[in-house]
Formats: sequence, C-alpha cells, structure tokens
Amino acid sequence: MNSIDPKDGRALRGAFGQFATGVTVITTRDDDGNPFGITANSFASVSLDPPLLLWSPAKGSGRHKVFTQAREFAVHVMRDDQRPICDGFVKDPFAFDGVAWSENAEGVPILDSALARFECRRFGLTDAGDHTLVLGEVHRCSMADGAPLTFFSGGYGGFV
Repeated sequence: MNSIDPKDGRALRGAFGQFATGVTVITTRDDDGNPFGITANSFASVSLDPPLLLWSPAKGSGRHKVFTQAREFAVHVMRDDQRPICDGFVKDPFAFDGVAWSENAEGVPILDSALARFECRRFGLTDAGDHTLVLGEVHRCSMADGAPLTFFSGGYGGFV
C-alpha cells in the first residue's frame, strides 16, 4: 500500500476513487421552472426514522445554487444500461431530450426508469468544505429489478 499526502488533492481524490459507489441522477427545477439535473455518486442513506438521505454537490459547480435552494428534488439510482443518461447530465443540466420522464405532484422531474427513486423535501443543508451536504426527507420512493451502474477509480462499471 502506498502512502499519500492527504493535502495532495489529486492523490486524495484517487484514494477516494478506490471506493466503488453507485451512480445517481438528481433532478429538480431551476429558478425559471425548467427541469434540471446532475449526475452524482456522492449519495448515502442516513436514517430510516425519519427517512433521510444525503448527497453533496460541489460548491464550485455551476449547479450548486439550484440544488441547494431547491425545496424538492428526486434521486434516481441508475441501472447498468443507463450510462448514456448519466453522461448527458454530466455535461448538461438540461439533458432531458430523449429521456423518458414526467413530473411528480410537486413538479419535480422524475425519470421513468431507474433501480430506485427517492422523492424528497429538503431537510437541511450542512457546510462541508468544498461541498454542501444536502439532506432530504424521503416522502415517496420506488424500486425496480436490474443491475446497478457503478463508479470506481474514475470510470463507470458494473458487476460481473
């Protein structure tokens, strides 16, 4: 095992990248009411009672303000065949063209297919260095069968 300096951001990012995660697309509406999304792997369950989750947008992201101001949002856990959707939201927050979606009762864009979907109300925000922790209280959720899309060492993958 090689030692790294935790103050070396590039090396630390590489070490964090050794932890395989799932891939999510998080959706909301922007200030003008347009459907808005982002691909993120910084997602975790927090509590069952009350039902809470968190994710963490980077403060340096041009999408940070929209997501930290959103009262409602949805987290979609993506399937292994949904990489093109994830790639679209990496590049463009308005990448809904060609993606099957609708809106929920609160007006949040909901992707029609995912392994799991969590429809949330913002529960709280916590400053966390160069990111903000967004806590959401889950008020609706659903799930489906399939294999997960994973992210490891800077790239997409899946189970073999």
